[in-house]
Amino acid sequence: MKALIIAAGKGSRLGSLTKKQPKPLIQLLGLSLIERVILTAKQAGVDEFLVVTGYQGDQIKERLGDGEKQGVRIEYIENKEWERGNGISVLKAKNFLSEKFVLLMSDHICDDRILKELVDYEPKNAVVLAVDRREPLPGDTKVLEKEGMIVDIGKEIKESNGIDTGIFLCSPQIFSYLEAAVEEGKTELAHGIVKAAKNRDAETFDIAHIESYVSKMRKEIPPWWTDIDTAEDLRKAKGMIMENASKNPSDALACYVHKPIENKLVAFIATHFKITPNQISIIVNVLAYIVTALFFLGYLLPASILTFVVGIADGLDGKLARVKLKFSKLGVLEHSFDLLYEFSWFIALSLYLFQETGRALPLILCTFIILFVTFYRNVYDQFGKTMGKSLDDAGNFERVFRRVAGRRNLYNIPILVSILLGKPLYALIFILFHSGITAIVYSARAMKHMSAMDSQKPSLKT
Repeated sequence: MKALIIAAGKGSRLGSLTKKQPKPLIQLLGLSLIERVILTAKQAGVDEFLVVTGYQGDQIKERLGDGEKQGVRIEYIENKEWERGNGISVLKAKNFLSEKFVLLMSDHICDDRILKELVDYEPKNAVVLAVDRREPLPGDTKVLEKEGMIVDIGKEIKESNGIDTGIFLCSPQIFSYLEAAVEEGKTELAHGIVKAAKNRDAETFDIAHIESYVSKMRKEIPPWWTDIDTAEDLRKAKGMIMENASKNPSDALACYVHKPIENKLVAFIATHFKITPNQISIIVNVLAYIVTALFFLGYLLPASILTFVVGIADGLDGKLARVKLKFSKLGVLEHSFDLLYEFSWFIALSLYLFQETGRALPLILCTFIILFVTFYRNVYDQFGKTMGKSLDDAGNFERVFRRVAGRRNLYNIPILVSILLGKPLYALIFILFHSGITAIVYSARAMKHMSAMDSQKPSLKT
């Protein structure tokens, strides 16, 4: 499917930010607004784009090129009448689109789930508009719908029950409605939608119907969107992106300490550096194995302190990928490599203690720690794959227990404390019991929830 992106306006309300560049090129966490729109649509399966340019359009062409950098194909349509309504920009694409297409605004950023739903949607009418049911704010384009059909749309309409998100699924019939509106001197896209609505040819798609729980993020994320008209909108959009890119942390340390630090670091890195998430993953692994070497060589205190640095850095790559919409299949392997260096820390510490004491106890403790951690992580992963929900979110008990469940971040605390006390073996003993309790609780709770689900299935009749 193709997407038509309107990127012709100046964005005068942004003041000096658009004095030397067009609004679509304003930067937001290391990406221009229009790049965010394109990459979000790409996640929804759209790989061909028509971009209508106007004000300083050459800069947009120079920045995006033919789309190779983004992994898509981009063609451009020039609108020399860009100072007229945005309906004119849509009309400029009339001869380029013969099938249904997604219509997007270059200054509206959104959740890829909205686009995924629209791309798969089978429309019955010329226009499908994604609507939000929140209370309208000044400047919003309001929508009045009845029984799923648009009755009226506009910024000044008195009665409304929805907000125009600026995200459309259209058939080529939309061009006829826009032409009819232009003939009457009405040049806004909304005027064309009104024409379609009067012909009962414009329907709504309520984004509230999209599932809000995101399993991989371990939290509810209501489908979101925002348009950028002012500097304040940019600030709010930054906060929205950062929050929605943050997983619901499991353990207490990650939740209350790591998350705010990670957010500040990711925002800074995304804005000021070109480093990729995979490059950060490599740096984290290098640091992690320096920890392994330090444990093995007996430099226990510096090794222990560095584990906390690794703990924070380990959350940067995934969050940066979500913020900058840079996803790779290689990134899926991150958790496997995390587990490897986590085990290397236990092994290195136990080998050092074995060398120092000549006793096999550290090695025995380490063996059972690895068994327990491997088991409960596998239970956790299998539960998520089977149930479509994180075990941490399976119930009220799990939501409390996850803050204290066995995690690398929490294991780092007894290691540091025991080293400061001069009793490093105590760390392995504590972690053994912690991981063992976690394994028991996770397996018991997983079996409880999965058995309950099995009992709900209707019996098969032969």
